[in-house]
Amino acid sequence: MLRVWGVVALASWVALAGGPGENRAWAQILAMPPSTAVEAAPPPYDASEIEPAEVYASPGAAPTLLPGMVYSAAPGGLFATQLGPGVFERGPWAWELLPAGLIYRSYLAGGREARIGGQFVHERDQGWLLDATAGGRVGLLRYGTSDPLRPEGWQVDFEGAAFPRIALDGTANVMATDYRYGVPLTFRRGILETKLAYYHLSSHLADEFIATHPGAAGNGYARDALVMGAGLWPTQYLRLYAEAGWGFRTKGPGEPWEFQFGVDLSPTWATDWRGTPFFAVNGRIREEVDFGGSLTVQAGWQWRGRSGQLLRTGFHYFNGKSDQVQFLNQFEQQIGMGIWYDY
Repeated sequence: MLRVWGVVALASWVALAGGPGENRAWAQILAMPPSTAVEAAPPPYDASEIEPAEVYASPGAAPTLLPGMVYSAAPGGLFATQLGPGVFERGPWAWELLPAGLIYRSYLAGGREARIGGQFVHERDQGWLLDATAGGRVGLLRYGTSDPLRPEGWQVDFEGAAFPRIALDGTANVMATDYRYGVPLTFRRGILETKLAYYHLSSHLADEFIATHPGAAGNGYARDALVMGAGLWPTQYLRLYAEAGWGFRTKGPGEPWEFQFGVDLSPTWATDWRGTPFFAVNGRIREEVDFGGSLTVQAGWQWRGRSGQLLRTGFHYFNGKSDQVQFLNQFEQQIGMGIWYDY
């Protein structure tokens, strides 16, 4: 019996070492008496979606449940599944207050996503700048599965962040700050995810900037908008997305329509200390700059926690009309490095 379980453990390790290209769970069917206790682990998987690997006969007493395995009822005994890269829990849907994880995650290269982080960049006309983000996004209520990495179902979130721009010219003066808060309603089923959201965005020119730039004045920008977005996951590490936003109330130079689209190449499973690479591209088009826009590219290394929280660091490139809406008609080309954390 000990030899059988040794083979099972070894086979599970080999399956995990197979890498993130596996889209199906690696499992073993353990033929055991129906009297085996399974109440300790409710069935989180649809067994029809999991590819069995081998069958081990185990007449007599039930074996000890192994750590790292998820068990569910199967004909003749238990269905044991090893969780690994690309394998995510699909359990029953239920109501959950303040759930762990997000259903529709923030765009990695999106310039106005609520997170903590910033990028130290050199802009060709302004010199060195720090574009920082101080905020976050959390789930409030979910009806869906409990998997924190790739949950399915419906979820209401709250997001909020400030986006200050700081001049790194020896003064460290704040130049301007954008403020955003919103309430997204998100949904995922299988490889498709969608988002319907409301957000408010306003912008303020800093007093330090006004004091050092005679004649400078804020543009009074403010925007209340509705957003519809959709994402597609062809694999467990590739997301394609697009969204449209309509400002139903705008002030200053704001105009109603905006669009963004992009690609996130980012493994969605939890990592160890070694992490994994990531790559992200975001394109943005805005009516308020005559349907011009910007392109952002980021690439580097990431670490993901068990609840989906994500730490990234790497290269940042921006080209186009400024994300800082106090300077929205200003063309910028930025090159630098950044660090970003998403809840």
